Parts: sequence; C-alpha cells; structure tokens
Amino acid sequence: MSQGLRHLSLLAVACLLSPLSVSARADEGTAAASACPADAGWDDPAAPLRLHGNTWFVGTCGISALLITSPQGHVLIDSGTAEGGRQVLANIRALGFRPQDVRAIVISHEHFDHVGGLAELQRATGAPVLARAPAAAVLRRGASDRSDPQFGQLEPFAPVADVRILGDEETVSVGPLSLRSLPTPGHTPGAASWTWRACDGEDCRQFVYADSLSAFSDDQYRFGDEQAHPGYVAAFRQALDRVAALECDILVTPHPSASRLWSRTGPGASEPLANTAACRDFAQSARERLDKRLAEEAAPAPVTSPRP
Repeated sequence: MSQGLRHLSLLAVACLLSPLSVSARADEGTAAASACPADAGWDDPAAPLRLHGNTWFVGTCGISALLITSPQGHVLIDSGTAEGGRQVLANIRALGFRPQDVRAIVISHEHFDHVGGLAELQRATGAPVLARAPAAAVLRRGASDRSDPQFGQLEPFAPVADVRILGDEETVSVGPLSLRSLPTPGHTPGAASWTWRACDGEDCRQFVYADSLSAFSDDQYRFGDEQAHPGYVAAFRQALDRVAALECDILVTPHPSASRLWSRTGPGASEPLANTAACRDFAQSARERLDKRLAEEAAPAPVTSPRP
C-alpha cells in the first residue's frame, strides 16, 4: 500500500470519558493556553486544548503535537522531544483519551525535537509510525545523515521499531478520520505536511499541519550546491507551491510560534484562529527566506586586505 488510501485494521474501542467530561477539560486547557509565550522552550509544559472539533493540541509550549480523535480510534501527529513525548502522553490522558486508542502516528519531519519521543509513544500506544521513505530510514536508525541540511547540529534519538513507508499524497484513514499527506521536502528530505477536515457541529474547517519550511543548515551544507544534492532546491520550491495552494482554514506548524498559535488561542487571543490566507502567507515567507539564503550562498566571499 505505497499509494492511495490506507485502511488500518481497527479493533473495538473501549469506552472513553463522556463528551461532556472531555469538553470540560478542554475548556480548562483553552483557558491555560495563553500561558505559553511565543518564545517558549521546547519542553515547557502546555495544557492540552481543543483547537476545533475533534482536533486537539497535546504538545508542549514550544513543540506541537496534535491528536485527531474518533470513536473508532485516533491519529497522533508528532511526539516532541524525548521529554516532550512524556508530556504528550500525559496530555492525552488528561483529556480523558486512552493512548491505546491511538491507531496511527504520523510525523512532520525527522528531527529529534519532533520525533525524539516517538519510541516511547509507540510503546504506550502500540500504533505504527508512518513516514515518507527518507524519514523512515532516519527513524529506524535514530540518527540523520549528511543528506539533511542540519546534520552537523542534530542530536540522535531512540530508534523507532515499527515504521511503515508512507507514499506521497497517501491518505491515512482510521474509522471516519482521513488525513492526507503531502511531500514537502526542504527543511529535511523526508518532510511531510498534513491536511484534514474537522467539524464542530455544522462548522467544518480545513486543517493544515504545514511542516517547517525554513532553509536552515549547519555550516557545511549549501542548498545551492546542485552537484552535491541534485534537484533539492527544485523539490523545495515545489513543496512551497503545494502548501501555498492548499485549502487552508486553520494552520498549525511543528513549532507553534511559526504560525503564532499562542496569539490565536485562549481568552486573550489577539488574532483569529482561522485565516484562509495563512498557508499562502506562510509559504511566501518561506520562499523569501530560501531566496535570501541562495543569494547569500552565491555571493562572493569578502576579500580581506593583508595587514601591513
């Protein structure tokens, strides 16, 4: 099942807490959301909160993790760091959901700050991890290689045992849930973005979990070195075009600050949660940063005059 619709075999799900109980806990989390500053640390704890319908933020103040729920099972996106993964589990339980009812775990990109807790989350849930082929190889090793622009700055993490290859634009289905993946390489070779629909009664919104689109690297990597990594910049630009073209009501990113999530949630929100231009604007900002980076790489090195 490398392409198209993926159906995961489901078992009967044990009863969860009542919707009223879960909603009450989510309201408490929403009230606490404003406690997260925009410059929060990766592992600073955050209260879980409902974003819209069946989509819940269960990550930390500095790193996103999302739980999309249904009576037939749930899908989890990202884990955070090793410490963050433990907080994700605690947040899932705090909402009244059982980790064992997570039927699939998917990821944005293969860096330790977003997948460092996957091994522990997989043990707790029993769910497979689905990732694009370049990311899957990294998850199984617990370490990146030189194909990653940030290789020299990355920390290893616990290898993940059950990783299944996700085809480009494949759909992950669990009961009524349907999440479509989009290949968005650039920040990493195996990066993916996700889109799905969430409804609160008749109010339905299109979510986009857009991967980091930033052209960051260590001191050795050059995005414009076509000989070293042919086609990488072209694939990066295609990823930016894909994100810009998405139907996009609610944008969330692996780093909440990148989409100003804490300014868009909670009683002190200064911006609307929904913004149909958010994906286009996010991709355009990333395109400008990539162009700037490529121009800097192409600029001649400054000439220094010898000392007299």
